[in-house]
Amino acid sequence: MALLHSMEESGKWLFKYRGQLPLLLFVLAVPAIKFNSYLWITNEVYLAFTILAIVVSFLGLVIRAITIGITPKGTSGRNTKEQVAEELNSKGIYSVLRHPLYLGNFLMWLGIVIFTFNLWFLFSFCLLYWLYYERIMFAEERFLERKFGQTYINWSLKIPAFIPSFKNYEKTEMNFSLKAVLRREYSGVLATLIAFNFIILVRQFFYPGSFNFSQELLLKINVPIVVIVSSLKLLKKFTHVLSDSSRS
Repeated sequence: MALLHSMEESGKWLFKYRGQLPLLLFVLAVPAIKFNSYLWITNEVYLAFTILAIVVSFLGLVIRAITIGITPKGTSGRNTKEQVAEELNSKGIYSVLRHPLYLGNFLMWLGIVIFTFNLWFLFSFCLLYWLYYERIMFAEERFLERKFGQTYINWSLKIPAFIPSFKNYEKTEMNFSLKAVLRREYSGVLATLIAFNFIILVRQFFYPGSFNFSQELLLKINVPIVVIVSSLKLLKKFTHVLSDSSRS
């Protein structure tokens, strides 16, 4: 098998199982925390890194929300079996970069990894993510090139794959759908919240009392988010309040 075809086939396989990468991060986070040195982390550094981690993850969620909110039905879905694209997204955030959802995922998980305070884990994650998603993006772009031909090639030559560039920004004609975001992205918010709580609990297990840790503050943050996410899940399952026929 030619290298080109091998990369595409491996990208298709990784695309099907891309949802399992966060589970691997949960597993790797345990030794990353256990064998980390916290001697250099004062309470002030802890607070600064915590704020940075939350901001980075929140930025990832925002990028995902913007992408989901302005893309039409039949694109940018949660499909896992195969690539789907009824039309080529080329405006809005897709005129800034070609893979905004993957950038959003990267930032979401990057914030979580930052929160472990382990620099080696941080570098390893960046390398792992690139190796993992490079194949997925390659397979996705091969699919789009075959489906949209020269139109896709002309667009891809102008738009960077992963690092945003605003010089070719073109306003989208789609209205932003808050319903689509609320219906599809609550699970990402919940997963991010669980990941931050998981790291806090693991760190407290291995290093009890090492940092200022307020269970009361944690409850104040967790309870409202869990209530909101649970409400959205119930609305999606039992009502049509969040339905939007023009979006996936």
